Amino acid sequence: METLLPKATQKRQVTAILLLFLLWEAGGATIKYSVLEERDSGSVVANLAEDLGLGLGELAARGARILSKGNKQHLQLEQKSGNLLLKEKLDREELCGDTDPCILPFQLLLKNPVQFIQGELQLQDVNDHAPDFLENEILLKISESSQPGTAFPLKIAQDLDVGSNTVQNYTISTNFHFHLFTRNHSNGRKYPELVLDKELDHEEQPELRLTLTALDGGSPPKSGTSQVLIMVLDINDNTPEFVQQFYKVQVPENRPIGSLVITVSARDLDAGTYGELSYSFFQSSNQVIQAFEVNTVTGDIRLKKMLDFEEIQSYDMEIEASDGGGLTGKCTVVIEVTDVNDNAPELTMSLLINDIPENTPDTVVAVFGISDPDAGDNGKMLCSIQDHVPFLLKRTVENFYTLVTQGALDREERAEYNITISVSDLGTPRRHTQHNLTVRVADVNDNAPAFSQPAYTLRVRENNSPALHIGTVRATDADAGANAQLTYSLLPPSDPHLPLASLVAINPDTGQLFALRALDYEALRAFDFQVRAADRGAPALSSQARVRLLVADANDHAPVVLYPPPNASAPCTELLPRAAEPGYLLAKVVAVDGDAGQNAWLSYRLLQATEPGLFGVGAHSGEVRTARPLSERDAPRQRLLLLVRDHGEPPLSASVPLHVLLVDGFSQPYLPPPEAPGRAPGAGAGADEPLTVALVGALACVSALLVGALLALAAGRLCRRGGAASAGGCAGPAEGGVPGQLLDVGGTGTLAHGYRYEVCLTGDRRTGEFQFLKPVFPNLLLQDPEGEIKNSPNFRNSLVLN
Repeated sequence: METLLPKATQKRQVTAILLLFLLWEAGGATIKYSVLEERDSGSVVANLAEDLGLGLGELAARGARILSKGNKQHLQLEQKSGNLLLKEKLDREELCGDTDPCILPFQLLLKNPVQFIQGELQLQDVNDHAPDFLENEILLKISESSQPGTAFPLKIAQDLDVGSNTVQNYTISTNFHFHLFTRNHSNGRKYPELVLDKELDHEEQPELRLTLTALDGGSPPKSGTSQVLIMVLDINDNTPEFVQQFYKVQVPENRPIGSLVITVSARDLDAGTYGELSYSFFQSSNQVIQAFEVNTVTGDIRLKKMLDFEEIQSYDMEIEASDGGGLTGKCTVVIEVTDVNDNAPELTMSLLINDIPENTPDTVVAVFGISDPDAGDNGKMLCSIQDHVPFLLKRTVENFYTLVTQGALDREERAEYNITISVSDLGTPRRHTQHNLTVRVADVNDNAPAFSQPAYTLRVRENNSPALHIGTVRATDADAGANAQLTYSLLPPSDPHLPLASLVAINPDTGQLFALRALDYEALRAFDFQVRAADRGAPALSSQARVRLLVADANDHAPVVLYPPPNASAPCTELLPRAAEPGYLLAKVVAVDGDAGQNAWLSYRLLQATEPGLFGVGAHSGEVRTARPLSERDAPRQRLLLLVRDHGEPPLSASVPLHVLLVDGFSQPYLPPPEAPGRAPGAGAGADEPLTVALVGALACVSALLVGALLALAAGRLCRRGGAASAGGCAGPAEGGVPGQLLDVGGTGTLAHGYRYEVCLTGDRRTGEFQFLKPVFPNLLLQDPEGEIKNSPNFRNSLVLN
C-alpha cells in the first residue's frame, strides 16, 4: 500500500526540486558522484532520474544524453531506468596519473527543451599497484670516518596509487650498524633515510648488503624491495658542493629532443679521485627519468623525449654529485614546461539533426563542445558560423554551444544549407578548426496544388469514339515527396441533371480527361464541371479548376424539308395564274437542319424542271419564282424537283418535288380533264363548274384559318406578357409542329421561330374532295419586314390536286 506524504512535505519536495533546477540553469550547482576505479563496465553509478526529481519516462521523453570532454565517453545513460552506468572499466592511473583527486567532468544534455546540467565523477583509487624501486640495487658509499648519527638518504620507490594506497613506510633488514627513518619530502612524498648507529671499519668489513622494503597503506598492504649495497671507503675529507642548491628553468614544450635544458655544477676540494665528480638523478620519479638525461661528467641535463605541456607542466628532480671517495652532494632542479600553441581547437559533436522541418523557428540543429588543451591565450577560443544563414550559435555552458534556427525555414525557398562552424584560439599564431555540416529542410505540406490555369476550355467533335482523350489538366505543388504527389478527381456537378459520371472521366495520376461515350451536339452543346487536384500530404491540401467542354458540331444531319411536304400522300401542287409576271413568287421552300454553323447553312437549287427556263429558285431564300412570262405553249402541268443542300463537309442534301398547275385566274384551271382527252369543247364547261366552286370554298376556308391564326397569335403574346414565368403558362406549339429552337431567321432557307407550315392543301381527284392541312403563320406578319405576305395579292394557300 502506498503511503501518501502530507501536503506540506510534498510542497517542500517540489520547491526543492524547482530550486535545484534553477541552480542548474544558472550554472551554480554540479551533481557529484564517486566510484571506485576498475569496476566492471555497466556498473551503476547513480540514478539520475531520482536525483533530479524527474519522472520515470521523462529522461527518455526529453532525449537525455551524457556528454564528456573530448571524444572519449566514460559514462552512459539508461533512459528507461534513469541509471547512470559505467561505459567501460576505468583506470585512475591511466586517466589522472599522480593527480589526486581524479575528477572526470561530464554534462547531462536534455534536448527538448535544451538544458545542460554539469556533473563530476570522482574516480577513487584502489590499491592495485605495489611499490616498485627503479633499481634493484642501490649503491651507497660511506666513509669509514663517518660518525654515528649521520643520515644517508636513499632512493625512493614508485607507487602509481595515490593517497593511503601509495608508499607509506620503509623498513631495512636487521643489522648492527644502521637503522631507518621514513621522512616526508617537501612535495609530500615519503623517502627512506639510513642513519648510522655504529662506526664502520673498512679493514674489518669493506661492504655491507641490506634489504630495503617499501610498504603502501593498502589493506592488505603491498610492498616492494631493493638491495642496498654499502661500500665502506677510506677517509675522504671533503664532500661535493653545488654552486646553487636550487635551479629553476623554463623550457618550451616544442624544444627538440637532445636540446640542452640546464647545466648543474658542483666542486670538491679534495684532490685526485676524491675530487672527481659524477652527476646523476637522485630520488627522481619515473616521469623525470623518461623525459631527461644527465651527463655524468659535465652535469648537462638534456631532453630525451618531446615535452607536452598539456600532459605535464612541471618536473621536480634532485641531482646528486658523487666524488671518487663516495661522498655526495645534492641540489634541486625545477623544470617548468611553457605552453606553445601547438594544438588546434577540437570540436566534438554531441547532437546533430540533419533534417529540420520547415516553419519551426528556434529548432535545435546541433549541440557540440569545443576544447583546446593549450593554456592561457593559446587555450582561449572563439566559435562562429558564416554570415547570411538563418542560424544562430548560442553558448550554453562552458565551451558548449547549440546551433539553432534563427527563424522559420522555408523549404520551397531553400531546401539545403551548408554550415561551416569555425573555431579559432587566441594564440600566436592562431590555430583554426572547421566543421562542415549539411542541414536539410524537411518538407511540410504548406502549399496547395496550383493549376497551370484557372479555367480550361476543351473541344471535342460530336460522335466521338468512347474513351477518347479530350485534354489534360495540369497542376503543380511546390512541396516535395508525398506532399507534392497529386491526385485528380471530378467534383459533383452543380447541375444535378447533368450525368457527368457517364460523360467524362479523369486519370487520377496524370489529369488526362476522357470522353466516356459519344457526345451529341444536338443534345448537349457544352457543359461545365470542376476538377480537383489534391496532394497526398497530411493534412491533404487541394485546389479546383473549372473546365468547359464544348461539343463541336459534325455534319451528321441532312436537311429536312418542311414545305413542300416531302411525305404527303400526293405531291404538293401550287396554282400559277398564266397572267403571272416574271418574278412572281410561286412558293417558298422551307427546310431545317439539325446541325449548327455552316453545317446548317442551306442553299437551294432547281434540280429538274419540265420547263427549265420557266422557274428559278433563290439560292439562299428558297423562293420559287417565275423567270419569264408564261405562254400558251407552256404545259399546263409543271413538275419541279428542288434540291436543298447544307455547307458541311461532306455536304448533305435532300430533294422534294413540287407540282405546278397553270390556271387562268382562280376561276378555272387551264387544264383539260385527264379522263376524257378527246371530249368535245362544249362538254367541258359543265364538268369544270364543281371544281371552280370547290376552289372558291377552299379559298374562303384558308382565309378563315388565317384570321384564326392571327387571333391566336395575339392571345399568345398577351399570355406570355402576363405569365411567362409561371409553370402554368400558355400551351406550346401545336402537335406536329417543328421545335422552335431548330428554326433559323432571315433568308437562309430555314424557318424562323413560329414560322411554320403545318399543312398542305390536297385533293383526291377520284372523290373530288379537298383536304385542308391547317396552315399556321403565328409570327409571319412580324417577321416579314417588306410586308410581302401581308400586302401581296399573290399570298395564297397551297393546294395539292390530281
